Order: sequence, then C-alpha cells, then structure tokens
Amino acid sequence: MTEEARRRQGTAYGFLAYLLWGAFPLYFHLLRPSGPWEILAHRIVWTLLLCGAVLLLRRDLGWLAELARHPRRLGGVALAGALIATNWALYTWAVLSGHVTEAALGYFLNPLVTVALGVLILREQLRPLQWAAVATGTVAAVYLTVDYGTPPWISFGLAASFATYSLLKNRLGGSLSALQSLTGESLVILPVAVVILLALQQSDGTTFLGHGTGHTLLLLSTGVATAVPLLLFAAAASRVPLSTVGLLQFLTPFLQLLSGVLLLGETVPASRWVGFGLVWLALLVLSVDMVRQVSHARVARRATGTG
Repeated sequence: MTEEARRRQGTAYGFLAYLLWGAFPLYFHLLRPSGPWEILAHRIVWTLLLCGAVLLLRRDLGWLAELARHPRRLGGVALAGALIATNWALYTWAVLSGHVTEAALGYFLNPLVTVALGVLILREQLRPLQWAAVATGTVAAVYLTVDYGTPPWISFGLAASFATYSLLKNRLGGSLSALQSLTGESLVILPVAVVILLALQQSDGTTFLGHGTGHTLLLLSTGVATAVPLLLFAAAASRVPLSTVGLLQFLTPFLQLLSGVLLLGETVPASRWVGFGLVWLALLVLSVDMVRQVSHARVARRATGTG
C-alpha cells in the first residue's frame, strides 16, 4: 500500500470514529429509560467483555501479568480508568438531562484545555498563535460564565476530564495498544460497575430485563459503541498526520451541537452563540498553527533528505 493510500485509509477511519462519537447523543437517548449510572455500568461491563474476548481469541493476555508487575504503570491505568469513567458518566448525564449543547461546548474546549495543561504540567513553551488561541478561549470561558450566570460546569468538567485523560495517556506512552489499554482501564473500574448494578438491583431501578428485548440488546451494544470508535481512532492516528487528526476531532462536537439544537429540541440563546463563536475562533487559530507547524516540519525533512 502506498503512503498516499495509507493516509486516505487513515482519514476514513478517523472520519468514521468522530462520526460515531458525534452520534452518541442520539444513541444515548435510545437507551432510555436507563439512567446515566446504569448506562455507565453496562458500558464498563460490556466493553470489558468484548475487548477481553478479542484479546482471548488473539491469545494476547500476557500483558496483564506484566502490567501487574509494574505498580506505577498499573496506577496510571487505574487513574486513566477513573478519569474516562468520570467523563462517560458526566457526558451521559448531560445528554439525558437535556444539556447536549453544553456537552458539545466541552469537547470544543477540550483542545484548548489540553494545550493549557501542557503549559502548566509539562512546562511546554507555546508559540504565538497558541497563546492567542488560549487567550481567546479564556475570554470565551469568562463570557460564557457571565452569560450562564454560573460557570458552565458540564462543559468544563468534560473538557478537563478528557484533557487530563489524554495527558495521562501521553505520559504512559505506547506501553499498551489501544485495545489493551481500554481493557485494562475497564478492568480496574469494573468494581464500580458491579456496585452500581447491585445498588440498582436492590432498589429495583435496573431496566436491563424489564423493557423488552430491544432495550436489552441496546444496553448490550454499549460495549461495541465504546470500543469500535476508539479502535478506529487508533487506526487513524497511526496512519495520518497529527494535524489531520486534530482537524477531524472538531467533527464530533459540531455533530453533537447539531443533534442538540435540530433533533433534540434544545434552545441556545443568541447571546450564547457569541461564546461559541469565540471558542470557534480560538480553535481556528489553533488549527492554523497546527497546520503551519506540520507544513514547516515537512519542508524541513525534505531539505535534510529525511522526508
């Protein structure tokens, strides 16, 4: 396969991944009358079973013993599991409680929060356009706080939890494949899912078997819905430049915003669109910087004969 064909394939994988994530608000609405805690628990359980089955068929379970022998790496996986579970729970609650547009804003803010964490934690040096993007994003956050009358906690919570999760995954490096990583994270948070399901069973709050075969199958499908986009994303990230992945990621919150406004009946006041516009301006500046850096790096590699 030529490099050009590989990139086209990777772009298609990335587009499908972000398209599926963008459809999550509609998917989670189909899971009603399940509540966010029940959906979270099923998502953990069926994701673990699906990934575990695939790894078992591939005879790829030896890494679990290796992981157990490295407490620091295991702790990192456990923390990553806790962060992604927090993100899943908050996102599901937002969708089911009619806050899809706030959830979309959270994922628009995510790249800006990621850059900010790079400065605060990794002591990274920002380029002028990156500083401009962060400054514009900060103005947007202040404006939206004033407009809402309170900080948009859902948006900030989603952006912070996923950006921190991404940062942690970056620090863990490539010690685990995407499938192994998702399996490990699901495994360490499995006790949380078990406790949730037992509590729901005790309070007669579970919907798994009492609402028809279709509903049961939908809850079973949460494992596929979780694993497939992640694996598509991993396949895309290994085939296309970072700039392509960075630009594709904006597809998800854009589709979520459209779902909330056009399909789920949420209303966004005119004043709030100003805040969204500021966030989009910050993302545009960040995207321009990203594309410029990739272009400069490509030119430098050609000049030295390494590209």
